[in-house]
Amino acid sequence: MLRTVEEAMSRVIDYWGDLPSPMKEAIEQFRTQLGAAIDSVEFVRRALDREVPETEYGDGPP
Repeated sequence: MLRTVEEAMSRVIDYWGDLPSPMKEAIEQFRTQLGAAIDSVEFVRRALDREVPETEYGDGPP
């Protein structure tokens, strides 16, 4: 997904030409935040896909 978003953003930038510096900084910040969000989703997805062996709990402390 990130590649698709990056490609779309690059095409827009190419179409509009050179952007002012504040806009470039905002785009770079957005890319960084989007990448971090995608990494977080991937981390959670892998954790949820992992099988965890069940442990037997007794009736509690004696």
